[in-house]
Amino acid sequence: MRRIINSTYITLDGVIENPMWTMPYFDDEASAFAGSQTDAADALLLGRHTYEGFAASWPTRDENDPTTGAAYFNNVKKYVASTTLTTAEWRNSEVLQGDVIEAVTALKAAEGRDILMYGYGVLTDTLVKAGLVDEVRFWIHPVLVGGPSVSAPLPNTPTTLALADTKVFKNGVIVATYTPAAG
Repeated sequence: MRRIINSTYITLDGVIENPMWTMPYFDDEASAFAGSQTDAADALLLGRHTYEGFAASWPTRDENDPTTGAAYFNNVKKYVASTTLTTAEWRNSEVLQGDVIEAVTALKAAEGRDILMYGYGVLTDTLVKAGLVDEVRFWIHPVLVGGPSVSAPLPNTPTTLALADTKVFKNGVIVATYTPAAG
C-alpha cells in the first residue's frame, strides 16, 4: 500500500499561501530533506488551488538545472482533486473523477511509491479525516508574514495527530512530522 505524505510550509503565524518567504531558508539541509521526499514519491496529489499555483510556476523553471526541482515537478504523475476542473493541461496531470475518497483509496492501493501532497487545505483535511493521509509534515519557518492564516477555512471538526518525528535545521526551520492519532 502506498503512503500519502503531506508536506506543508508554514510561518509562525499560520500562513501557507504564496510561500516565497521560504526562499531564505531553503539551504543545503532543507534542499536535501525536500529531495528525500521527492525521491520517495512517484506521484503528486493536489487540490485545485495548489495545482493551479504549481501549474503556473513549475513549467517556467529550467528542467536542466537540478537545483530548481523543475524536472521532477514537471514530469511526475499528478492527480488533481477538483469539483470544477474537467481537464488539467500541465504535463502528466489527471483530474480525479467521482468521489475523492474512493479515487484516493484506489490510488493508495495501486502499485507505486509515496504520493506527495503540498499545502494543508480542504483536500488534506478531508483525507486526514478519512484516514488516508499517513504523515503530515509541517515545515515551520521562523518568520511572521501577516495576513490570512491557512489557505482555506477548514470544517469545524477536531483532528488529533501524534508527533512522529522532528528535524531541526541549522537555519531555524523545524519539520514536525505527525501521523494520525489512535482513537
